[in-house]
Parts: sequence; C-alpha cells; structure tokens
Amino acid sequence: MAAQAKKRVLSGITATGRLHIGNYIGAISQWVDNQAVYENLLFVADLHALTIPQAVAGQDLRARVEEIFALYLACGIDPEQSTLFVQSDIVEHAELGWIMTCTTPVSWLERMTQFKTKGKIADVDTGVGAGLLCYPALQAADILLYDPDLVPVGEDQKQHVEITRDIAKRFNTLFGDTFKIPDVVIRQAGGRIMGLDDPTAKMSKSTAERAPGHAIGLLDPPDKARKSIMRAVTDSNSGVDFATELAPGVTNLLTIFECFTGTSRDQSAARFDGAGYGKLKSDVADAVIGRLTEIQQRYREITDDRDQLNKLLTQGAERARSIAGPKLAQAYRATGLRS
Repeated sequence: MAAQAKKRVLSGITATGRLHIGNYIGAISQWVDNQAVYENLLFVADLHALTIPQAVAGQDLRARVEEIFALYLACGIDPEQSTLFVQSDIVEHAELGWIMTCTTPVSWLERMTQFKTKGKIADVDTGVGAGLLCYPALQAADILLYDPDLVPVGEDQKQHVEITRDIAKRFNTLFGDTFKIPDVVIRQAGGRIMGLDDPTAKMSKSTAERAPGHAIGLLDPPDKARKSIMRAVTDSNSGVDFATELAPGVTNLLTIFECFTGTSRDQSAARFDGAGYGKLKSDVADAVIGRLTEIQQRYREITDDRDQLNKLLTQGAERARSIAGPKLAQAYRATGLRS
C-alpha cells in the first residue's frame, strides 16, 4: 500500500524589522517541530516589506532578508526537508499578484484590518500607498501559487487567509477551477506573544525598532535580553499567585518560559506559585538566553560560509519556482493570457 502523501504547508514572515522571540515561538519553532510531518514551503516575504516604503531603508533590505533566511536555518529548519526561499526571487509572485489584484473587489480590500490600522500611521503628507491596500491580493498569490493544504497563522492573521480563500473561489468561478482552497490553521500555545513593555499588544518587529525593551531579538546579546526581561511589565503585586487571575504581563512571561522549556502550565504553577517576580523573570531570562546562545552560534557558522548560504538561497528558489511556474502558467491559460 502506497504511503500517504504529506500535506503541504506554506508560511512566511515579512522582512520588516528583525526576528524576535515572538516569531520564534509562534512560527519558526513550530515549523521545526512539524517539518518531518508536513511538506513545508517557508519563505521570507520581502515584497510585502515595501507596502510602507518610507519605513524601509532600501540599502539594508536585502541584508535583512538574508539575515532572516539564515536565522530560519539557525533555528533548525532543514533545507533538505523544507523548501526555503525568498519571495522576490520567484517572479511568479508578482505576476500572479497582478491577476489576483484584478480579481479582488476593492471593497474586500478596504475592509481589511491591516489597511485600516497601518493606513492611520502612514505618512499623511505622502499618503497611503496602493501597495498597502492591495497587500492581500499579493498575499493570496503567495499562497495560491503553491496549492497548499494548510496555512498556519496567528489569530490576528486569520483574516488574510480568509480573503485568500474568497479570492481563490472568485477566480475559480470567473475562469474555471484553478486554485486549491487552503485551510487556515490557528496556532494555539504561544501563538501570540505580547510585548514585554505592553502585554496588551502583540510583540512586533516594527514596534521593536523604535521601542527598546519591547521585544527580544533572536540576535540580541545575552545582557540585552536579560535586561529586557527583568524590566518586563507585570503588575503591582509582589509575586505570582495562581489562586487569582494572572495579569497579562505575568501570563506572557509564563508562556515564554513554557515555550522555551517545553513545560506545562501545571508545571509552572508548581515552580512559581508564591515566587517573587524577580525569580520568575530570572528563570525566563535563563531559558531564553540558553536557546538564543545556541541559535546565534549556529547563525554565525551559517553566515561565515557565504558560498553555502548562496547555494541554499539558489536551491530554495529553484525548488519553489518548479511549483510556482506551472501554477502561474495554469492561471494564464485560465484567464486567456496564454493558449
């Protein structure tokens, strides 16, 4: 009896800011854990970094992209098991993105939460770029090019996969059955790590650029990481009390500890109930720094071997293109752009 094919999973991280422990817990560590179970296609979304162009330092973008790619590897993604690539290295993303833009009603784009929130903080003098509005159409192309079965996202990104499903259905209705309708998978434990300085807001790469202590970068030195954790917001109590409702900042620290140590909330209760916040923060810092030290050592090994890194970038692009190319050609034929 033939073995059942693995389900295909597609996911990526936008190349804005530097990767932090929220990215590691909520996405990358789960990719590592599941790479033997699924056929993973994992990418760095650099085209999406241009949606607010004034926030991008052009001369630094490619370096930032390759840093993220190298960190995927350093965190444990196996390039033989998973396909790793950079979005802009696959021209099919931009080409299908235009077709998806033409397929998507403007009213669908205008109701997207990201457009509403990021549009408010865009430079009012230069105006909101069309890319910010059309972001979901390109993201739909990112997904639909690869016929994935599953797209894992945090709760705050669910809307983007839902509109992708709607766009795919509309295309299929207009032009014939072309795209697989992917299922969204909402990450559970650790899927939403909050800012250390504001535990009511999700840890954010862009916020971390302007707010020291908001996040812990995967490449932060140990003393900086420890300082950020020791200054993390908790509450006015003196210590951890599991008999009462835990404050968001305390819950966030416990979640970080549990994700980095592989322990449960019951084990946390046994360890920290009645302990002062200094003890909690110190233990969280030890756990985080221990793992970051391993990641950073591996990262240095990867980036020191430039030839091998370039080889892996090329290898990933070729693998991704072998899937994306035929799918784009199918879409071209369906729309009549090719015979």
